[in-house]
Amino acid sequence: MNLINSSTVIDQGGTIRSLREALVGAWQLVACVETDVETGEIFLPMDPHPAGFILYTPDGYMSAQLSSPDRADFASDDMYRDTPEDYVAAGTSYLAYSGPYRVDEARRTVEHGMAVSLFPNWQGQRQLRMPEFDGDTLVLATDGPTLFAGSLKTARITWRRATPNL
Repeated sequence: MNLINSSTVIDQGGTIRSLREALVGAWQLVACVETDVETGEIFLPMDPHPAGFILYTPDGYMSAQLSSPDRADFASDDMYRDTPEDYVAAGTSYLAYSGPYRVDEARRTVEHGMAVSLFPNWQGQRQLRMPEFDGDTLVLATDGPTLFAGSLKTARITWRRATPNL
């Protein structure tokens, strides 16, 4: 899909669609890149080849799951009883949140509502994303710096439309 004006995109078949219509569906994670706003240094918090999905439903809900590949298993098979080190490793290699989303067609933005979040501080927040399309690729950029790993960074998350699983 390519942008043709501020509120519509055109898909590979030539059909003009709204931003909302273009977002709906499942997208597989390709890259998660953070850039330090002071130094310009690039960070790959989920490693060079992350795993994950973002889903946008037609009825206005979204869910994002981002993971480092090859995460270590816990020492125990009981997910509620393990070592603090295992929980730290799991929590720093995974990001998840879900909730309602809103599209502003005129501003060409999408706002993620975080009804639930692995990072408790985000729960209840609404965060703006700046979407860009290129064919079956979607890039969601933050609208400004966020505190990640001790410094202010911007983030660009790249997704590819997932193959239907029917």
